[in-house]
Amino acid sequence: MRLDILFLLAAFICEILGTVGGFGSSVFFVPIARFFFSFNMVLAITGILHVFSNVNKLLLFRNSIDKKLLLYYGIPSVLLVLAGSYLSTHTSFELAELTLAFFLVIFSATLLLLPKLQLPATRNNALFSGALAGLLAGFNGTGGAIRGISMAAFNLEKNTFVATSAAVDLGVDLSRSMVYLGYGYFDKQYWYLIPLLLVISFFGSLVGKKLLYRIPQEKFKKLVLFLILGIGLILLFKESHHFNL
Repeated sequence: MRLDILFLLAAFICEILGTVGGFGSSVFFVPIARFFFSFNMVLAITGILHVFSNVNKLLLFRNSIDKKLLLYYGIPSVLLVLAGSYLSTHTSFELAELTLAFFLVIFSATLLLLPKLQLPATRNNALFSGALAGLLAGFNGTGGAIRGISMAAFNLEKNTFVATSAAVDLGVDLSRSMVYLGYGYFDKQYWYLIPLLLVISFFGSLVGKKLLYRIPQEKFKKLVLFLILGIGLILLFKESHHFNL
């Protein structure tokens, strides 16, 4: 029970950080949840948490969706998340975890060194980053961070950014969750966590929305990136022994 409380508290904090930081909670939640569950269980529970989280964000920011960007990012993301989810069933979880660790370290270090980095605001970049984000989301549980870099180039108002990203993520997370559940990734002994995650996702998104109005996003984003870098380094150290790195 004590581990359950720690896990749920961690999920709550990840929801807040993901909402305010603009990268989505998965960059925090996936590596942290790995300390509590097997990697296949982490993928399944992340998908379910994100379904709840994105529904809540859409309720909170429902009037701010950019419908054109929703199509550009959403269609390739949903198509490629199915490919990534299927790939995860035919690849060792150690390799998936190692790619996750490298991704977190490279992503955070790049944005800390190049804080103004943005992809040009073009339709092709939206389609490509949407596809890559979907593939990573299905394979190792992350992906929203890639889409976040690309979407930043469109200079969206904060509420529009959160709402549009949540709308894309909802399709992605529904799709991958069905694949994970179909392959038995979710351990049935933990079904009781699902309603608790629903409550946590709502209050985490709500607190994140309130902080979004109070905290300068650039300062908070830098703190978030340092946290991601630390988590990535810890996970990289943890997994490197499997490959004698």
